[in-house]
Amino acid sequence: MSKAAKTVDATKIENLPFEESLKRLESVVESMESSDLPLETLLRLYEEGTQLSKVCQARLADAELKIQKLEKSASGELTLKTLSPELAED
Repeated sequence: MSKAAKTVDATKIENLPFEESLKRLESVVESMESSDLPLETLLRLYEEGTQLSKVCQARLADAELKIQKLEKSASGELTLKTLSPELAED
């Protein structure tokens, strides 16, 4: 596979919605576990799975940071505050 083809594949993976990325990742894992595949095919699937995993993890991290919590200020007003990264790790 040429470097240009790898770049196109990576771009396609990055543009997939989270749910499709996760389904494809599950499919890749199932294929690797259940099939007697040639080494080259296994390596290609491994690379694709790694890219999909990174994309899914990044999307989940972004979503986690967008979660907001409602806080009451000293004056009694309710304000939305973005969840801090320290709280996101809990």
